Amino acid sequence: MDFLMTVVSYVLPFLVVLSVVVFVHEYGHFIVGRWCGIKVDVFSLGFGPELFAFDDSKGTRWRVAAIPLGGYVKFHGDANAASGADSWSLTQMSEAERSVTFFAQPVWKRAATVFAGPLFNFLLAIGIFAGIFAYFGQPALVDGQAVVTPRISAVQQGGAGAAAGFRAGDVVKSVDGEPIESFSKFQRVVAASADKQLRIVVLRDKEETVLTATPTLTEIEGANGKVNVGRLGLNSSADFRDMLMRPCGPLEAVGLGLGETWNIVKQTGHFVGGLLSGRENANQLSGPIGIAEASGQMAQQIPTLGVWPLVNLIALLSVSIGLLNLMPVPLLDGGHLLFFAIEALRGRALNERVQEYAFRIGLAMVCSLMLFATYNDLARHLRL
Repeated sequence: MDFLMTVVSYVLPFLVVLSVVVFVHEYGHFIVGRWCGIKVDVFSLGFGPELFAFDDSKGTRWRVAAIPLGGYVKFHGDANAASGADSWSLTQMSEAERSVTFFAQPVWKRAATVFAGPLFNFLLAIGIFAGIFAYFGQPALVDGQAVVTPRISAVQQGGAGAAAGFRAGDVVKSVDGEPIESFSKFQRVVAASADKQLRIVVLRDKEETVLTATPTLTEIEGANGKVNVGRLGLNSSADFRDMLMRPCGPLEAVGLGLGETWNIVKQTGHFVGGLLSGRENANQLSGPIGIAEASGQMAQQIPTLGVWPLVNLIALLSVSIGLLNLMPVPLLDGGHLLFFAIEALRGRALNERVQEYAFRIGLAMVCSLMLFATYNDLARHLRL
């Protein structure tokens, strides 16, 4: 029974999240390839033995395979799922048949087809973020800060708030008779009241409760150096439903979705740069286990928050997959694009032996990265 619960709670959400991201990525390759006149033999969601499949009117076999950790599109003339050329088969084809293979296309069509996978991942993320902004609106800002309902999400043990009797879920209504409309205002009032006894009214279980609390004098780093402020040890709500939102139209929502996607790209770029310079710790990298854990946690919030946290995770993972595939590593889309750029500059492709060795190196790099990320996931669990 415990095993079944684990499957339902973590494995199924993980498969849903990964399958959506992989399907969109591969569909980008598929549809742009077709637009470029390339015949598609196979569209596979997953690897290994075929579970079920069907053939469409244009001869593409759509299949779902037993190992659901990725997918691929096999174009006509490909030797394998990594789009290696099947030289012998190409020589046996008629001119008409060879004209619809991937390798018969000009460089720009091949590059467009390969780039479409990551591009569709970014478009998926932009669409999801835009949909969230269109549905919920944009967080309202006052003095550069989001306006959040003064709801307590957590009470720090040993703090003045815990001693006063605060509980998670309390909503602050007033402090010494002054109405409190946002958590940031509550913070300002508390910060200015170090070592002063405060009469705080909170809403708890639909009833008002009066608490008496004395903020602890705490030294923090301010904009102009160290300052002393009052602290109760209370955390604000992270629930988006506690944020004051302002409506935004469709075009603005798309712009905000684009901005949110770009922010993730920039943060990822800073992280990668930090890894290379030694400023960031490689232990922060996560693999399939970490994704499964995050998927399970988001799925568990569905009864209270709906599907939005899980959908948001799909967008985050989609950006990550898009960026990962653009890395100039042989075997990945970025490696193919690098070879195409070299071909365009040289006027001819690199010979097959060079490409074969490059793809072997790329496979070793990708497998090493996956193993390292999985090791990080396991190490984090063992440290818990």
